[in-house]
This record gives sequence, C-alpha cells and structure tokens, in this order.
Amino acid sequence: MAVPKKGTEGFSKFSKDKLKGAKKKEAFRQEKRQVRKETEAFLQSKKKQQKQAARPAGSPEKAVPSPEKATQKAIPGKKPGNRQVPAESAAESAYMPLNKYIAYGGICSRRDAAELVKEGKVRVNGKVVLEPSYRVQPNDEVKANGKLVTRRKNLVYILLNKPKDYITTAEDEKGRKTVLDIVKNATEERIYPVGRLDRNTTGVLLLTNDGDLAQQLTHPKFEVRKIYEVKLDKPVEKDDLDKLVQGINLEDGPIAADAAAYADMKDKSVVGIEIHSGRNRIVRRMFEHLGYDVRNLDRVMFANLTKKNVDRGKWRFLSEKEVRLLKYFNKSKK
Repeated sequence: MAVPKKGTEGFSKFSKDKLKGAKKKEAFRQEKRQVRKETEAFLQSKKKQQKQAARPAGSPEKAVPSPEKATQKAIPGKKPGNRQVPAESAAESAYMPLNKYIAYGGICSRRDAAELVKEGKVRVNGKVVLEPSYRVQPNDEVKANGKLVTRRKNLVYILLNKPKDYITTAEDEKGRKTVLDIVKNATEERIYPVGRLDRNTTGVLLLTNDGDLAQQLTHPKFEVRKIYEVKLDKPVEKDDLDKLVQGINLEDGPIAADAAAYADMKDKSVVGIEIHSGRNRIVRRMFEHLGYDVRNLDRVMFANLTKKNVDRGKWRFLSEKEVRLLKYFNKSKK
C-alpha cells in the first residue's frame, strides 16, 4: 500500500486507497453466492433422487424437510435483518459441508479446506474423503493433516459504532453505561470488547466471544492497524505531522505513527493518523506531547473493519467473509 507523504496528502484519499478493493470484493461475494446456490440446488436434486430410489414401490411420496430447513429456527442471537456468523446450532454444524466445517474449526480458509479435501489430506472416521461438499454428520470425527477438527460453536462477532459516554468494558463498578448495554439484546452468548476505546472516543469497536481472534487482534506482534480522525483545538503544523511519523518519545517509551495527514486541507485542525500500537490513550498522548488538545477522537478503521453504513450507537453482525479475513489475514502476518 502506498503510504501518503507525511502531512501533505489528504486523509480522505488515504482512506479510499485503503478500501479500493471493496468493489472487487463485492463482485467476488456475488459470484460466491451464485456458486453456492447452484451447489445447493444440485445437492437437493441428488438427495431427492436417492430418496425416490430408496422408497418402496407404490408408497406415497412424503415431503421430508432437509437438515438445513429443520435447523433454521431458533438460531441463538440471530435477529431479522442481521447475520450472526458463525453461530449455528449443533445440528446445523453437524450437516455442514466438509470444507466449511474445517474452516470454522480454524484450520484454514474454506477455499484452502476444499483443496485439502481434494488432495486426500482429510479423513472422516478414518477414511479419506475427496468431496468438499460431503455433509458432516453428528458423530463424525474429522481430521485435516492429521489434526482433529473441533467445530467451535456459537461464535459471535459484532461491529459497533461506539458513541461517547460509554465505557469499553463488560462491567463498571460505578454503574456507568457500558458498550454491552448497547448490544445486550443482540445475542444470548457472553461477548466482550476487543481492546479499549476511551469513554469519549467514538468509532469502530469489535465485540466477540472468540478468544483466539481477540488475542490476535490485541497482541503487539500482529501489528493490527487502526486509523483515527482527530479534531484538535488548533491547526496542526506540517512539521508536527512529520514528527508523528518520524517518532517521538513519551514517558513510556518511543512511538511513531505509520502515517499522518490532514483530513481536510481547508481545516488543518482535523488530522487522520494510522497507528498499530495498542498502548493506553496513545493517540491523545501523542498530540498532547506536541502541545495540542484533542477535542474529538473517532476510530474510523480497526483491522480493516470500518463503520460504513453503521450509524453512531448502532451495531451489526460481521459477515462470514469479514470474519474469515480477520482470522487469516492476521495468521498470514504471523
């Protein structure tokens, strides 16, 4: 990714460059949906033929609901218009396609899982299975590359556009409002925020019960990127933008931004800054060190997640693809 010149290039362009692949991703998503529909139609047709062949001659045909339809009711935490991924019931995960089951077990992406199956590296109950669309049964033992695949159930991923005056914690002994108050009706699972935003900091916040992913996104070695839009009490000097990128010394050690630029050349008191450090109040302290007072701080991106189409104080479930990208992008960096 081309990093904008220090303090000279508009931050809005910088943000657009970070998201320039959105249209390609959407096209890929639509193609994937179409392939999935065709695959499901083929499987349903095959099942119907098998049932007809197995039915005694002369017996009336009886409609039998598919495993998918039988388990579409009462998915924990699922609400109309939202998608909770992955949060299938035990029955749903049992009838998952083999490659999807492997992917949800945290082994690899669904596409890579399909290749593992075709290469004969996946065994179900001790036997090699070469068909990625094989439906995993409730008592099946699945191994990929000799490793037992355990389906993690009821994982929840929620993106919240955090408003001001909410504490980023599960509980507050002083009785103040927490971010969990906003999403309390989203799921029956116990979720928690990944990382922290100050009480008066707004923007992108991820909540989940996936401990492995939370560890990846908060551990310093993964260098997860965050982008903030900062409103300051006065215009920022270009030299100070340069200092942010070159590095400054704070009381707890040196720190440098990955990039910094004006968000609007007509208002140089508004700055965009990209940083991967997770140190406490780091953005505020960086500007305070240079003599500026932060009036508003808004996180516009966290680990490639943005608050696009999510109003302040609102939330949504992550899509399946967003979850996969979060997991495997960070694993590849490791």
